Amino acid sequence: MPVSDYQLIESWKQVLSLSRVEAGQTVTILTSATTHPQTLSTALIAAQSMGAIVNRLDLPPVNGEKALSRDSLAYLGTTPLTGNRAAIAALKESDLVLDLMTLLFSPEQLDILKTGTKILLAVEPPEVLARLVPSAADRERVLNAKARIAGAKTMHVSSPEGTDLHCPLGEFEAIAEYGFVDEPGRWDHWPSGFVLTFPNEGGAHGRIVIDRGDILLPQKRYAQDAIELTVENGFATRIEGGVDAALLRDYMESFDDPEAYAISHIGWGLQPRARWSTLGLYDREATIGMDARAYEGNFLFSLGPNNEAGGARTTACHIDIPLRNCTVSLDGEAVVRDGKVLDR
Repeated sequence: MPVSDYQLIESWKQVLSLSRVEAGQTVTILTSATTHPQTLSTALIAAQSMGAIVNRLDLPPVNGEKALSRDSLAYLGTTPLTGNRAAIAALKESDLVLDLMTLLFSPEQLDILKTGTKILLAVEPPEVLARLVPSAADRERVLNAKARIAGAKTMHVSSPEGTDLHCPLGEFEAIAEYGFVDEPGRWDHWPSGFVLTFPNEGGAHGRIVIDRGDILLPQKRYAQDAIELTVENGFATRIEGGVDAALLRDYMESFDDPEAYAISHIGWGLQPRARWSTLGLYDREATIGMDARAYEGNFLFSLGPNNEAGGARTTACHIDIPLRNCTVSLDGEAVVRDGKVLDR
């Protein structure tokens, strides 16, 4: 059902309060052609009502001629900030940037964060934002999981379908996504609720089985038959199966980039209000699939870049794949068993 302006304004105010917005701070709202008008209008009202100095920076879309999809995560090449020194300067002078456009995995975003500016991405439909408003309890739970990863040397993922993935850890930091930005230089995504890290460069090995009903993003579809990935030296070296495997191979081949096949971030979902089934209720162009990424108990792995955690890979191809029914273990101790989180 649609969300009222009042409800979305109240949701924004809660998120901005958790993000420690204070009167007199500068909030810049970054928009583009696909920004949802209700999300923008309510963000403007909420930020002004809290006494912030509010700017809007609207930039034209890019990469449309390169991407195979309208999804904002379908091609991670240049951004509207690439070479745009005036826009970058404005964002660096802001206390908080509300990204209603999508700057994810861009060097410009990393450069802005280094100045202490906070960036909050919010591009899901208003009803998804309102249903998945973050809380302090979300933060505590995700940070506890982050601490578990930070202290681990290995992650092992298995499933009844045949997944048997081994990942050495420690080279890259653990990252907590809980839906708001409460520290200088922090990036987050509303909605979210999951923890992740990246395997040591070249270290991931084993097998990943994407079973029927698991989700492919940005394709935003449930797999109809099994896809088997062979992982060697940190890369998916074979993608085998039926039609779904062929579709995935063809999509990835379009980038003509060997780095696209690297195992990127790995972690698990911790958001009980997100649902595995929600993707089937939305038009593909209406959502980027954050329910799928965050639903409690998934094992979420990615193919593609690792520059979000300080790595050198900046490939334009980024694929997120949340799996059901997996067991995730850190140093031999299960933190998720058969798709159930073991922190409660």
